[in-house]
Amino acid sequence: MAPALPLALLALLAPGLAVALPGCDYPAHLWCSSREIAVACQAESRCANLSQPRAPPVELSLYYESLCPACRGFLVEQLFTTWLLLPSETMNITLVPYGNAQEKKVGGKWQFQCQHGSEECLGNMIQACLMHEAENFTTYFPVIFCMESGTSATKNLEACLQVYAPQLDAGRIAACVQGDLGTALMHRNAQLTEALDPPHEYVPWIVINGKHTDELEEQAQRSLLRLVCQLYQGEKPEGCQSAAAPKPRAVCKH
Repeated sequence: MAPALPLALLALLAPGLAVALPGCDYPAHLWCSSREIAVACQAESRCANLSQPRAPPVELSLYYESLCPACRGFLVEQLFTTWLLLPSETMNITLVPYGNAQEKKVGGKWQFQCQHGSEECLGNMIQACLMHEAENFTTYFPVIFCMESGTSATKNLEACLQVYAPQLDAGRIAACVQGDLGTALMHRNAQLTEALDPPHEYVPWIVINGKHTDELEEQAQRSLLRLVCQLYQGEKPEGCQSAAAPKPRAVCKH
């Protein structure tokens, strides 16, 4: 005598049959639409999409300067490439353009002095205002990549917007840069940078899952894709097979 098939399996193999399952009031094609329905219909083992909870993303925060060569290299060659290769649920990225800058209050207003001069302060503020205006990371990150990979990180905003985010208004971003909002955004970035524990000693300063260590920094700069794939606890995405050869580390010190 052939072994009896479980009711759930029988219904999936022959969905046209009217198989009654206690507590299951859903057609077979909906059994894998949620964990609750799968449990009620005794179909968990047949629902690969519900087999395990989704792993949390790797959290990465980059503290950087718009004109620091090491920052530009890491953002363009490591961070952007890794972001392109991996699914969005694998990694969350926070960008904080400020780095080794300093701020002081003059006449009731914040003023900033940047490591690579006033042009860098402008670049930092443009990117802060761009992020504020765009809100969505997938909208503003390609624009920042475009700005940082060009010859000038401050003079190509409009061209980069035309290519990557034509829906954004360059005039609104310029108004932010020239007004109190841009100053407030830079002051917030200064506070975020000054609150780092341990305090940053150079840029790019990379914080992963809330931690910064020399070892993590070294690994991230040599091959960020490899590091993120190692840290991600979920099923490894296809992009993890593309880990490139490690690169030498570079920084901009105080």
